[in-house]
Amino acid sequence: MNWFLNLLTNGGVGTTVLMLSVSVFAGLLLGKLKIKGITLGITWVLFVGIMLSALGVTCNGEMLHIIKEFGLILFVTAVGLQVGPGFFKSFAKGGLSMNIMALVNVALGVVITVIIAKLANQELADMAGVYTGAITNTPGLSAAQQAVGDLGIEGASDRLAAGYAVAYPLAVVGMIVCCILLRPLCRIDLQKEPISDDTTATSADKKATPTSQRHKINLVPIFVIIALGIILGSIPIPVGMKAPVKLGLAGGPLVVSLIGSWLGVKKGWFTTEFTDSHGVWMLREVGIALFLAGVGLGAGGKFVETVQVHYMWVVYGVIITMVPPLIVGLFGRLVLKMNYYTLMGFIGGSHTDPPTLAFANNMAPEGCKLPNTGYATVYPLTMFLRIFTAQLLVLMA
Repeated sequence: MNWFLNLLTNGGVGTTVLMLSVSVFAGLLLGKLKIKGITLGITWVLFVGIMLSALGVTCNGEMLHIIKEFGLILFVTAVGLQVGPGFFKSFAKGGLSMNIMALVNVALGVVITVIIAKLANQELADMAGVYTGAITNTPGLSAAQQAVGDLGIEGASDRLAAGYAVAYPLAVVGMIVCCILLRPLCRIDLQKEPISDDTTATSADKKATPTSQRHKINLVPIFVIIALGIILGSIPIPVGMKAPVKLGLAGGPLVVSLIGSWLGVKKGWFTTEFTDSHGVWMLREVGIALFLAGVGLGAGGKFVETVQVHYMWVVYGVIITMVPPLIVGLFGRLVLKMNYYTLMGFIGGSHTDPPTLAFANNMAPEGCKLPNTGYATVYPLTMFLRIFTAQLLVLMA
């Protein structure tokens, strides 16, 4: 028994891999549970990780950080590959309006954060941490921490991380709840909802033929895309502030994979059978599972303690998370007549939140790529705006 307890608490490589594996397989099993036809799916991986960390499991922090970031890179690269061939075509059909909606969504989140800080007498620098957690944007947190470091605000970096950790878990749930609430609010019938840009095809009468069994994955273009994406994401973009902004480890690979897959198919370097292969799908699922497990195991230890001290941050985070997408989502559906599957992907993309996309893909019928398209259409601009606004909130403090 002693050797087993030591394995759980020594914080070594073996412990970290073990806990990541437990978080993933237990979360995936729990994700199969449905309540009234609704499931949180792969999001359970995050909650299992938080629970294990809160119970005292100790992992290697540096290793968790690397695995979490690499998982996110794999996920966004796979998403970009899957939707890239049709990305620019879909952008022409509705991408401009979706990006304007994403801009409004970001602006609402910032305004609500500032209002809460004023009314609740909270430090705006602290609320920047809650904001980044409520929008599930880790690059935004890093940018905010860099900004407070440049300004020399003592202890602000730790408070930013605490606000992020408190707001993040319920933010994941909150955005999924927004997707669920839009169904009754907009009287959406999934049986009549189109599953592709061809509005004559509905979820009840059309199923896609999987191409994954006809094509093996080629790892060369994938890792070329990742390498180029990391370089692009690391380029500083001056915006007239004390610190430049960057696309980051997620935004860079996503942009390169979108352009690379579109150009690759157009030039004949590879086919849509490759971009839509089972191998790419597997990379996406493995990536998001590792990312969620890493976030949960990394944040869970501080979660209970921080909630006890700053319990109102949880409430503020839920407000920042849910109010903007509900307002914008209702407008998108009722006024712009957006497809529900696209709208769910949009909500995930406008909050740079992979779990919401995973939930949307779980809800969508087999072969439906609309959630991925909605997510990828607004993700690049949103990522930039979230990084910029997180720094802006600190500079306004």
